[in-house]
Amino acid sequence: MTGGAGFIGANLCRTLVDEPGVDEVVVLDDLSTGLRANLVGIDGVVFFEGSILDPEVLDEVVPGASSVVHLAARPSVPRSLLDPLATHDVNATGTMHVLEAARRHGGPQVIVASSSSVYGANPTLPKREDMVAMPVSPYAASKLAAESYALAHGHSFGFPVLAFRFFNVFGPLQSADHAYAAVVPTFVAAALQGDPLPVHGDGRQTRDFTYVGTVAAVIADAARRSVTSPNPVNLAFGTRISLLELIQRIESLLGIELERRHSDPRLGDVRDSQADQAVLRSLFPHVQPVALDDGLRATIDWFTRSS
Repeated sequence: MTGGAGFIGANLCRTLVDEPGVDEVVVLDDLSTGLRANLVGIDGVVFFEGSILDPEVLDEVVPGASSVVHLAARPSVPRSLLDPLATHDVNATGTMHVLEAARRHGGPQVIVASSSSVYGANPTLPKREDMVAMPVSPYAASKLAAESYALAHGHSFGFPVLAFRFFNVFGPLQSADHAYAAVVPTFVAAALQGDPLPVHGDGRQTRDFTYVGTVAAVIADAARRSVTSPNPVNLAFGTRISLLELIQRIESLLGIELERRHSDPRLGDVRDSQADQAVLRSLFPHVQPVALDDGLRATIDWFTRSS
């Protein structure tokens, strides 16, 4: 697994080590955004520190793998606006290095993390995988390139690939202590510290929030059954709410009223996001997503324990 010390990766490690038939989980992470501490206490995980841009490191970790879960990325739309080339190098070129390493070593299944940001300026809701992608940030464009390379490798070289488009994944282990933190940890951390919640724009922009435990369960099932698809697959369930509604959910769970601090909208952000889940349901008919309030409660509990 690349990026296995990150937020999603570390949660996935915890799921995979309990999967029947999984003998070992090998993690490759350069710790640029992930934390070695995220993997502490998980038996059955072998950790390598290194970059997906290094073919020699990839040739150490890929041989013998039945599935390669590629989560390593340079995240964040704002970060990509500051340094588009660095984002491209990791997200697009890095994905090509992972795919080529898989091809050199027998073509194991490769599961690639893409993003709902690829839909960009396309206004249609819900977002269907067959819609025209219209990325509006370097980050979104790099993710479109990553999933395109993965699917092209599957077509060209005949090994199994699966490209998931993630939608606003949240949950335990997601960091709030940096400038590019996602909205849920940012809101929860501010609420617990008694600070105003920073809201970019009017707060009526909508997102499809997906609990990380659900994402981990789907990926683990995909690896166990070697699920493939010739097209990208949304990994979300259509739970579209606005940021103001999200704040109200957090207020209800905490039993307090929260102050908001509005600022200008962020360049590159899309206004509305909601997944069509038909393709996902066809491939994973038994998945039971964690409800939003239950996921928020688990996230708040984790932040409370970690503070």
